[in-house]
Amino acid sequence: MATILITTLYISLTIHIFLIGIAVWRVWRGENSIDRLISTDLVTTLMLAVLVLISLILRDSIYIDVALGLGALSFIGTVALAKFLADEKMF
Repeated sequence: MATILITTLYISLTIHIFLIGIAVWRVWRGENSIDRLISTDLVTTLMLAVLVLISLILRDSIYIDVALGLGALSFIGTVALAKFLADEKMF
């Protein structure tokens, strides 16, 4: 049973890393700043998932703490950037 769980975690980790690559490509080639903002938010969300998966694979809870800190910084950064873009579009 444990081997099935570990195999599933590794497959999930591989898929998430692949999705991060696609999201980073979208940040790089986004059509406008809103697309890039959403893609950046997606990258950080996928990074949170990767950190949780690594925590489950290694059975070390420090990665969960790092994921929580990254989530808080991501939220603050997304709100600040969205406000900046909204103010820029006004004028």
